[in-house]
This record gives sequence, C-alpha cells and structure tokens, in this order.
Amino acid sequence: MSGSMSTVIEEQPVRPTHVEVDLSCLAENLAAIRQRVGDAKVMTILKANAYGHGLVPVARHMVRCGADCLGVAFLEEGISLRREGITAPVLVLGGIAGEQIPLFLQHDLTLTAPSVEKLHLIDETAASMGMRARVHLKVDTGMERIGIHYYSAAALLEASLACRHVIVEGIYSHFANADAEDLAHAKLQLERFMEVLSFYEKRSLPMPLRHIANSAGILQMPESHLDLVRPGILLYGVYPSHECQQTVAVRPALTWKSRVAYFKVVQPGHPVSYGSTWQSDKAVRVVTIPVGYGDGYFRALSNRSEVIIRGVRSPVVGRVCMDQMMVNLDQGTAYNGDEVILLGESGGHIISAAEVAEWAGTIPYEVLTNINNRVPRLYRGE
Repeated sequence: MSGSMSTVIEEQPVRPTHVEVDLSCLAENLAAIRQRVGDAKVMTILKANAYGHGLVPVARHMVRCGADCLGVAFLEEGISLRREGITAPVLVLGGIAGEQIPLFLQHDLTLTAPSVEKLHLIDETAASMGMRARVHLKVDTGMERIGIHYYSAAALLEASLACRHVIVEGIYSHFANADAEDLAHAKLQLERFMEVLSFYEKRSLPMPLRHIANSAGILQMPESHLDLVRPGILLYGVYPSHECQQTVAVRPALTWKSRVAYFKVVQPGHPVSYGSTWQSDKAVRVVTIPVGYGDGYFRALSNRSEVIIRGVRSPVVGRVCMDQMMVNLDQGTAYNGDEVILLGESGGHIISAAEVAEWAGTIPYEVLTNINNRVPRLYRGE
C-alpha cells in the first residue's frame, strides 16, 4: 500500500479483508465533473455509506475539495455528518415522516418537500420551534417514486409562497432513464421539469436552485445541468451503465482486498463447499479466502467470479460461504498471506464493479453499496 493510510476502525487490527479508498482519486473525479458541468454547483451524493466508500471520511474530503453541498438519502445519515462536525449544507433526498421534522431543524439539515401536505407540516413545525426550515421542492416528472406529479406541481409551488417559516432553496426532479442509449424519456422528463419551472418566470419570481442531473445526466445531457448537478456513482469512478457515453474521464477510487488464509490440494472427484456444486477431474490447488456473503460478496458469484492472486485471474469455485470462499489456482502457486484482489487492479488485470455486477446479475451500484460495515475501510492520498 502506498501513501499515508488511516482506518475508520482505530486501535484494532485490520482484517485481511478490507477496502482501500484513494481520496486523491475522488478529488480528481470531482474536478473532472466540475470541468464537465461548467458553472453549475456540485452536490456530492453520499447515500448508502458513500456508495460503500465510507460516509464520514468521504464527506470530509469532499468538503475539503470544495463540494458546494452534500446529498444523503436519510435523516440518520445527515445527523451522522453533523455529529462528526461537518457543517456544509446537507440535503436529505428521501421522504420524511412528520415526527422527524424537528430533528431536521435541530441539526440544520435541508428537507425535501414532496407534497403540499408535507410542506405545510414543515412550515407548522418550524413555526412552533421559532425557526425557519430550508427545503427543496420535489417534482415527479416520470420516476413515480416521491414528489408531486409535474401536472399538479403548481399547487406545491403556490403553497410554498404562502409559507412563512420555510425557505425554498431549490426545486428538483430525478431521471429514470438518463443512463440509457435512447434518451427520449429523459428528454421528456426534462421538458416537463422546465415547464414546471416556468411558474416562477411567469410570475417574475426569483428562481430556486434547479437540479435534475444525476451521474447519467452529467454524462449524456448537458442541457440538464442547470444550476446544480448531483453526481453519485460517477464521483466514485464508475459509470452508471454500459450504454452511457463516457464523456467524463473518472477512475475507480475503491479497491477490495483480502489475503490467502489456507492452501490445499483437492483431489479429483472431491467437491468443494456447500451443496457440492463444483469438483475437478484432476488434482488442483485451491486456496481459501476469508471473505463471504457476510461481507457483501454475493453468494450469486459462486462458480462465476474471479479474483486476482499473484497477477493471475483465478476462478471462485464452490458456493461462496458467509465468511469464506475458495479459489481454484489449477496448477498455480500461492502462499498464505498472499494478496487477493476482489475488486480493483493488479498485475495488469482489472476486476471492475461492472464485471462483478455482470457475474452476479445485478448493477455496479449494488456491488459497491453491498460491501458492509464489518469490512474495514482504509484511506490514502489525502
């Protein structure tokens, strides 16, 4: 490992299985995104433990790198940032329950207002606390998740004008298909959003911050960049889909590593792991790696995935267990303690999140966010 290292788990030995995050890579990715979007502000998205990279360390680094604001999914994530002394603006993108509103205000978090009812509740709660709430209005232009429908949005915008304890900082929507080759639906969503925004122009009202562009919108739809963009997976060096145009050069910031824990020779006809789903017709060398689905390495990768050991790609054989898995070296060599790359680059070989996702029948987002918290994170390149 090169560069200075720190870990989110202090005064404990680091597991052989761990994640390394290159903070300098994140900084470079942010700079590349900034160059792409010009004058638009950048909200770095830190949902799901910063896409598996570590919520608080990544947030701190993004603030140091000049991110304009931060985005999280849930109230709890925002509170975690505040408790760690992070004072940058934080928008909570997910839905809210009424009883949570006082906590938003106490921790100076920006709320999403997806309906007239929720907006009124925010206004009333802020009034009762003698405070003013900062909100972004959420418009559903074709995702059918949360947000007022675009064809009813004028009611939410009108209601916001009557609120006395709410500051409407922004208004936003979210693309459903901006990572596709066919951008017809995404363009329709943008058209609907712009029509909603005409509410302010027609009344000569100041325009809140407008944002709709996620990672795919940043890459494929420059007309959607507006006042602010919300890079998620792109910030971490992974493209949203294989169909997306790679108009921004980014590098993966995360490497998932382990080490060989045991070496054995498995005789022909002797099956490996639960269910006896794999066996060899010749004697082969098999090593055990201390990682499994309990860490977020999908069981679906059984007999499908590969890892890199000593500069060679070797297949995972037998079913992935909760805490361990086996790798077939065939006639190759490895020793206890040898480094194993589960996700990342070594010896001229790369195992990407997209490749792991293809093996597991999922998407790169799930590969990254599935790496759970019992896997230590190490940071370098601050």
